[in-house]
Amino acid sequence: MTNHIDEALRALADGEVDAAAAAVRGGGTPLAEALARYLASAREGSVYDEPAAFEAFIGGGGNVGLYRAVGEALGRVYTAARPATLLDVGCGDGRALRAALASEHAPASVTLVEPSAALLDAAVRALAGHDVDARRTRVEPFAAGLPEGEVFDVAQSTFALHALPHEVRDTVLADLARHVGVLAVVEFDVPDLPHGGPEHRRFLAEAYERGLVEYGEDRDLVAQGFLMPVLTGQLVPGATRATWEQPAARWAEQVGRAGFTDVRVTRLHDYWWSPAFLLTASGSPAAATRR
Repeated sequence: MTNHIDEALRALADGEVDAAAAAVRGGGTPLAEALARYLASAREGSVYDEPAAFEAFIGGGGNVGLYRAVGEALGRVYTAARPATLLDVGCGDGRALRAALASEHAPASVTLVEPSAALLDAAVRALAGHDVDARRTRVEPFAAGLPEGEVFDVAQSTFALHALPHEVRDTVLADLARHVGVLAVVEFDVPDLPHGGPEHRRFLAEAYERGLVEYGEDRDLVAQGFLMPVLTGQLVPGATRATWEQPAARWAEQVGRAGFTDVRVTRLHDYWWSPAFLLTASGSPAAATRR
């Protein structure tokens, strides 16, 4: 990590955006160049308001191998659970789900929950030929409004639940627990570091440098439309935040608090950001009885 990147990240954590921009002006590394450009024209909004950037991000770099591993892991979940119904929370463009549904014991019926119209439309197109119930909504009202007795054999979420603040996620998981037979969550096992401190800044700088160099022609699109908003949102006080990640052990604790049982965590795939893991857990006894 270069001194000017550390200075910029420290300034961002202190809310001094102009000082951060000055620190990385002139570039020097992929991260410095991307951050300098972003800070010169930063705008508020969700990173998912830029679907082209998000799709370029997940379609390239280390995500190719990552999503292959995710699809295979979800296929193993289906083999064990033999689901007839599936709920996918935050399905995005359906990339992970499409691969998983190619497995032998994939469910016949799929319900998609996704707030982005562009991503949901892409998912529906990708799943042509499957029985799909597409819901353009956030998961909070969807989970809270599930009718008594409605149960999904499997509910899965791949790299989506981290977009909910911790306390909101607590409520969503508790709402889902009695409506889900098996829960499958794929997320990143990020280190627990003091926010904005030297170790946190070093982790961010080194990780984002690794991530950016994995992209070629799409690097600028990915950086400006996705990675830089996520990075600054983690640091700048009051900025639009895109992620509330946590170590795998805390995910397991949170899922258990929500009412799920038999919580298990399996390391899944090494990745530039942090290792990906699969968490599985048991929810409603009604689904287990039906199986």
